[in-house]
Amino acid sequence: MASYNTSDFRKGLKVQIDGEPYLITEMNFVKPGKGNAMYKCKMKNLIRGTTLDRTYKGGDSLEAADVETTSVQFLYRQGQDYVFMDGTTFEQYEVPGDVAGEIWKYLKDGTECTMTLYNGAAIVVEPPQHVSLEVTECGPGTKGDTATNVTKPAMVETGAEFNVPGFIKEGNVIKINTTNDEYVERVSN
Repeated sequence: MASYNTSDFRKGLKVQIDGEPYLITEMNFVKPGKGNAMYKCKMKNLIRGTTLDRTYKGGDSLEAADVETTSVQFLYRQGQDYVFMDGTTFEQYEVPGDVAGEIWKYLKDGTECTMTLYNGAAIVVEPPQHVSLEVTECGPGTKGDTATNVTKPAMVETGAEFNVPGFIKEGNVIKINTTNDEYVERVSN
């Protein structure tokens, strides 16, 4: 297994600590007047999402994490699991619901996602930044209400509910930002 020396440490590096993969999210090099250089690192656990602060001395090393990121396509849901396929290798991945998390809100057949694999198993699945979904259910807008800050809940084809402007109707296709669950724009009438 490859390892990284402190001189290789940088933001975005994936390392393994106590058998779990971490992503270095912040790295600061500190050179005190006396003594060894220090490397202050902030790391995110790629499985649990927790963060960790560690300080290393010059010459320390960390094991490289066997982590790869690949583009996958959503195929279907099977019970609590989600099935994705790698478009290049056609390999299929069954991802448990607890790993997939809230991604169900954005998934329809063929949705392109980014999957992070650790030792060949999916640990993170991320939807695209924006998805277009059809509104299947929503209350009527108030007549004459054209103010853009008035919102109402609308159900989309995936079964998720998002707040949308008052002028949105059933059958509209809307764009949603998946990082904050916010309405972006109406794509079609």
